[in-house]
Amino acid sequence: MRLVVTVIGGGTGSFNVLSGLRRQPGVSIRSIVTMMDSGGDSGRLRDEFGVLPVGDLRRCLVALSEESALLRNLFSFRFDEPPLHGRSFGNLFILALTRTLGSEQLAVEAIGRILKIRGRVIPVTWDHAHLFAELADGSCIEGEANIDVPKHDPRVPIVRAYLRPEARANPEALAAIHDCDFVVLAPGDLFTSTIPNLLVEGIPEALRATRAPLVQVMSLMARSETHGYTASRCVEQIARYAGRLPDAVLANRREIPSEIARRYEAEAAHPMRVDADALRRLGVRALFEEDIASATSLVRHDPARTGAALMRVFAALGASARPAPASASGGGTG
Repeated sequence: MRLVVTVIGGGTGSFNVLSGLRRQPGVSIRSIVTMMDSGGDSGRLRDEFGVLPVGDLRRCLVALSEESALLRNLFSFRFDEPPLHGRSFGNLFILALTRTLGSEQLAVEAIGRILKIRGRVIPVTWDHAHLFAELADGSCIEGEANIDVPKHDPRVPIVRAYLRPEARANPEALAAIHDCDFVVLAPGDLFTSTIPNLLVEGIPEALRATRAPLVQVMSLMARSETHGYTASRCVEQIARYAGRLPDAVLANRREIPSEIARRYEAEAAHPMRVDADALRRLGVRALFEEDIASATSLVRHDPARTGAALMRVFAALGASARPAPASASGGGTG
């Protein structure tokens, strides 16, 4: 029996989770991707050409690609020399396809065929929206890039995230949440990779209506926008915006090497503390702590370990083990 898994997120966290699940046999993958990026080449293309930001989308397409390493590397290639310094070949290719085919939707489908992806990559919305964050001191930060790499004091906490203008969910994203065995919230920056998906109209309702268990893969580090956070505080924010708790949390138990941790401390980042008792008090059904971190100079989820660990989580929870909701009126397939 084929397992259908829907992954929600963006950035490096989604890339690593998708790369790991792609290696697992018997798994059909749908990747729902945030479309609120405003930094780097994606932000430049958004400003210059009025297109949706495609950086997170491109990374997820590459993660699921079963094409040659050469083609995957080509779509990840970034120019170092002027006049294209900082430009991503993959982003420019998607822009050219959008202009050629006449729509962003057709371009994404074509890239999926070119890269021979295993599964589907689904923008959470086709609407153009920008991410905002209200801070505890009353100030407001506009744009994903300014929240992710703050010019403000990162110790001032975010009290509210929202989109302007409001965005409606892509019907295919609603269907992917409704018709799957498990929904996985990928790790990543909480307020700029995960929560933006939950701010899109229809996504929280779909998450509450689906019978699929919700699994949150906990980030390895707390940094900038989650300064001082523990695992339970991250879960509280997910519950606030999604309207439901994760059924299970997958967290890292591997100790971050001290020399690497010290480098992160210089950036006001620290390893995410997994406060198991607090998670249980919140109502999280299951906590899985596994060795899922990479041992490189950067703290990242190891794709192979994370994918294998998620398969063990799925086996322990059982497909569609969550009790049926009282009403499924918000979880239609659109």
